[in-house]
Amino acid sequence: MPHQLIDPYARRVDYLRLSVTDRCNLRCTYCVPAEGFRFLPHEDILRYEELLRLVDIAAGLGIRKVRITGGEPFVRKDILDFLARLCAMPEMHDVSVTTNGLLLASVAKDLWAAGVRRINVSLDTLQPAKYSAITGVDGFESVWRGLWTALEIGFFPIKINVVVMKGVNDDEIGALAQLTLTSPFHVRFIELMPFRPETYRQRYLSSDEVMEKVASLGELIPTCSDNGNGPARYYQFRGALGKIGLISPMTHHFCPTCNRLRITAEGALRTCLFVESEIDLRGPLRRGFSDEQIASLIRHAIRTKPQRHQL
Repeated sequence: MPHQLIDPYARRVDYLRLSVTDRCNLRCTYCVPAEGFRFLPHEDILRYEELLRLVDIAAGLGIRKVRITGGEPFVRKDILDFLARLCAMPEMHDVSVTTNGLLLASVAKDLWAAGVRRINVSLDTLQPAKYSAITGVDGFESVWRGLWTALEIGFFPIKINVVVMKGVNDDEIGALAQLTLTSPFHVRFIELMPFRPETYRQRYLSSDEVMEKVASLGELIPTCSDNGNGPARYYQFRGALGKIGLISPMTHHFCPTCNRLRITAEGALRTCLFVESEIDLRGPLRRGFSDEQIASLIRHAIRTKPQRHQL
């Protein structure tokens, strides 16, 4: 029987979110702290060889899906070569990437050649001026071009992640949802999370309120994702090419089915995004720990994975 990671609540953990950099070419208002923010020193970031070794060890324990995140993955030098090596690992059944899309048009063909077939693109608005206000960058057209380039090449599903903010982009919920009528995008509305408390208090909008707005546009049929389990609840307008997802970490948390681990760019292993405790993997890697010793640290993390977040 293949190895499996089972936590104390009988959840099978088979999905790893792997951050390859803390750097980003956007400065989104809900993400970057207003002050006191600095990037990690280069030597603190895990090297590609270290990342690949961790994935290999995790695969031996039962991890079968990896999502590459950042920061913004495509700002890291030689990321496409790394992705090709990752996709070539026989145990990895699914390698995907989350990106802000600014560089997507220029890397899409090489990304496909590397073996990646699924991408998530963060896009909170369809209005160029509002995009600049949210991100600090005049980049909407680049992201839009990247989405359609990826679609033409054959990436599927392409998921558009929308962080919903009251008084910022909640007036576009209908327009974003209607993208799914004529294109196969999965538009996913995500509840704002309290990374910046002052922004959260002012801007939070529940997924139930989002659902009311979307449902007013037409009949919604419950459906499922095209790539297995995940945090979103999916719906589809009758006859639509795409799907609408609701991700509700605050009001309808998906903790009972959580199947993931996270490794940060500096090598910290976390079993929950919202739990402060973490296990250092970079230190043991660089001190010469064996694969089995690293595997023991991962198993220990699974044994301490919380039942749910406490937000």
